[in-house]
Amino acid sequence: MQIDSRQLAAFAAVLREGSFDAAARALHVTPSAVSQRIKGLEERLGRVLIRRGSPCLATEAGESLQRHAQQLQLLEAQALAPFGLADSAPSARGTQAPAPLPLAVAVNADSLATGSWPALAALRESHDVCLDLHVEDQDHSSELLRQGRVLAAVSAEPVPVQGCRVRPLGFMRYLAVASPAFVRRHFAEGLTDEALAQAPCNVFNQKDQLQARFLRRLSRRRLAPPQHRVPGTHGFIHAAVQGLGWGMNPDVLVAPLLERGELVELLPGQALDVALYWQHWSLEAEVLRALTAAVVEAAAGALRPLPSPPSRG
Repeated sequence: MQIDSRQLAAFAAVLREGSFDAAARALHVTPSAVSQRIKGLEERLGRVLIRRGSPCLATEAGESLQRHAQQLQLLEAQALAPFGLADSAPSARGTQAPAPLPLAVAVNADSLATGSWPALAALRESHDVCLDLHVEDQDHSSELLRQGRVLAAVSAEPVPVQGCRVRPLGFMRYLAVASPAFVRRHFAEGLTDEALAQAPCNVFNQKDQLQARFLRRLSRRRLAPPQHRVPGTHGFIHAAVQGLGWGMNPDVLVAPLLERGELVELLPGQALDVALYWQHWSLEAEVLRALTAAVVEAAAGALRPLPSPPSRG
């Protein structure tokens, strides 16, 4: 069965942009045209492919097609680039101008805050791409790969997702820190179970398990302290400085604050190391190789190297 390329492009655009109207603007057609193309594609395949909502999401049947659509777009752009025949969009003067290739990538917020931006900017200088960054917890980013929503992800999973390759990046070291005043108030008698159960902690969102992992190191009891949800890496650090709660923060970001005494470690010498890996589709595409090289280079300067696996004698 052959799929109409315009229908497939409309399908990919709706999921990338989040709505039929936004997809129409990206494709320079009417929303009615997008709707008709999606309807025709769904009728041809006999499945509902898009869950209408805000944003629009792929159904289970649509996830595999979403991945196929993005892979096809990536390979087609690479094949046509030497001939100057890549997808184009009308410019302000009405002429056809090359359209940047959209690249959907999942990155955890702390990686963005500790060194990924130069790598992504360097990629933009060498390739005509438009980055679609999905900020996702490293423990959950691989699910976006499985769904076909992104072509690459910074992940905590060392085992590659089906159809993907994996590269070790290094590990990010997290320290449990709080303001001196917070420590004096809540831990005057030390890090007892009672104190840990009552002292508020900061969490990035409901997926953030770093604080829970640290607590499991300190106590055999299942502790559930009050939680403040503070999305955003720099806001997370500021919340600790202001005494809102304690939290796990990247050592490279809080080192100056520790030196100045604005933050202190709850338990010096008890860091939490999180191994990070780069997972990406198994495609021989130049832009994907360039993206991988840029991310690996950035990680080398921001992360600690992972220990080498023991050699087999």
